[in-house]
Amino acid sequence: MALPPKNDNDDNMPPAEDGAESPKAARTRRPRAPRTKAKTTKKSAKEESASSVETSTEAPAAPAPEQVQRELFTPAPEPAPAPAAPVERPARVERVPAPVSEPAPQAPASREESAPAPAPAASTESSPAPAEAPAAATSDGAAHGQESSPGGGDRPRQGGDRPFAKDRNYWKQFKKDKKNWKQARHGGGQPGGSGNQHPVQPPPPSAAPVYGDLPDPSRFHDLTALDAAVATLVSSEQGEPIYIDQLYALPMGELVSFARNLGVTFEGALPPRRALLEQVFATISLAKRPLRDRGWLDVTDRGHGFIVHAGVNYRLYPESTYVPEALIKRYGLKRGHALDVVAQAPQNRERCPSAVRIDRVMGQSPDTIAKHTPFEELTPYYPLKRILVEAEDVHKKDVSMRAIDILTPIGFGQRGLIVAPPRTGKTVLLHNIANSISNNYPEATLIILLVDERPEEVTDFKRHTKGEVVCSTFDEMPENHVHAAEMVGEKARRLVEMGQHVIILLDSITRLARAYNALASNSGKIMSGGVEATALQKPKRFFGAARNIEGGGSLTILGTALIDTGSRMDEVIFEEFKGTGNMELHLDRGLSDKRIFPAINIDRSGTRKEELIYHPEEMLRIYNLRRAMQGLGPIESMDMLIQRLKKTGTNAEFLLGLGR
Repeated sequence: MALPPKNDNDDNMPPAEDGAESPKAARTRRPRAPRTKAKTTKKSAKEESASSVETSTEAPAAPAPEQVQRELFTPAPEPAPAPAAPVERPARVERVPAPVSEPAPQAPASREESAPAPAPAASTESSPAPAEAPAAATSDGAAHGQESSPGGGDRPRQGGDRPFAKDRNYWKQFKKDKKNWKQARHGGGQPGGSGNQHPVQPPPPSAAPVYGDLPDPSRFHDLTALDAAVATLVSSEQGEPIYIDQLYALPMGELVSFARNLGVTFEGALPPRRALLEQVFATISLAKRPLRDRGWLDVTDRGHGFIVHAGVNYRLYPESTYVPEALIKRYGLKRGHALDVVAQAPQNRERCPSAVRIDRVMGQSPDTIAKHTPFEELTPYYPLKRILVEAEDVHKKDVSMRAIDILTPIGFGQRGLIVAPPRTGKTVLLHNIANSISNNYPEATLIILLVDERPEEVTDFKRHTKGEVVCSTFDEMPENHVHAAEMVGEKARRLVEMGQHVIILLDSITRLARAYNALASNSGKIMSGGVEATALQKPKRFFGAARNIEGGGSLTILGTALIDTGSRMDEVIFEEFKGTGNMELHLDRGLSDKRIFPAINIDRSGTRKEELIYHPEEMLRIYNLRRAMQGLGPIESMDMLIQRLKKTGTNAEFLLGLGR
């Protein structure tokens, strides 16, 4: 529709009265009330005076649409906080541009635009004071400006204004923030996300117990100062000495009674054993009681050592007495030496006592221990002295020990293997041998080493034998098997150096070799049965230590080897040890199935150089007995021997009766 021509009177029209607005200007310039609920407050006197002054002034001409749109996005002077409109529904607050001092050029677009626009602050309800406009622009520009969020901020304005166009990076960041917010609502996301996620939680505390530190080795370097400090410590001691080996051997109930008698007080529940020992040591240190320890030296790879005790199978504990490297080098101590030391209670959060002086080594003065010949330099030889396992008082009805004396004699320094399939009576045979040795040779040191055995068998050996029982049951780690065997071997070597006779009964060498194989490093050379090429070196060293020493003591080892177990590894282990021993006692499964005990295979059993330990007359009669049973089978020959032995009381009576 064509517009009517412009009249000359239109330019001369007087300005509109205060409060009058054109329809378009009213739609464009009208601000929105804030959405948030606000209490209606009365205008202050200052605001009323400012609005009256602005109303009385003459309003400038209306600006062009392009200028209006440009001015809407320009920062305005500090506006005062607009009072809330007295309406029930809250409205959105919109920024109002600063008042224009100069009139904008007129645009002949329409008849509606020819009317002069009212002043920006014509209404006190819609525009704040000009003096406070910059502050509002600063705060509102960040919250309702061009980068407002989709759900908030300014909506597209009426009157031709278009919303701000977001770029591609804005939407990528928006989606990323939204994803992180969802992950945070569901308990956080993967570590390394945005800041909306929860921080990475620390790992849970370790369940392993926390022990203290070892004593500082630097305070033992100066031996002269150490001797002076020990002399002062010993001179200030009061009362009877307390032995650590006896203290550690006490059960928990007796340990609590000992602590109370010592003066330790408890608050609430009883502490655990380790905490109780710490309180006992602290009380001993305050009371200046003498502290001593007796045990066997276990040297570590770092040079220092610890004192271990036979009552706990030579096992190493955190509270074992620390032996500094300086004292070990001072006297030339080795692993397996028996020590009597003066100990000092733990100090400065130390976890164990420390040995400050060595009084005795293997029952002698520590200065004389280095004069003994090392075990490796002693001269080995064949067994010359016989070990008789026949004991009339111990085995009244059992003839198994008498059969062993006849078929496979044992001498001091023997290295023997008892080769046995499962369930053939090897454990009972070891039990009887141990009782015979402890009865016939009480001066010899008997050690029964049970590796990877059943716990009930360990209890049976401890109750019915007089020798020292060192065990590591099958439910323990291979490290415990190896450590127990090595401590027993080193202890036996130190005793042989002192000229003593040591007898070790090992059950079994096959399981000991398995433990070494489990701990062997993977060199890439695997033998048949899954045995590591270097895994059997240390078991051979243990078994090869058995020897008779010329002019000295001896070390005898009788170990059991398992065969016919269905495991190729056991067969390989037996083949490796087959030629290393000088005595073999084979047990037969056919005899045990017929309940013939001892189930000894006469043809396969024997002793090397047996003529050195047999009496000459006895040897001739035993050779005749073997020739007589040569044509019989293993079952018939052994059954006949057992029946003949039961008819006589001793082996001497049996052999003398063979010549008739």
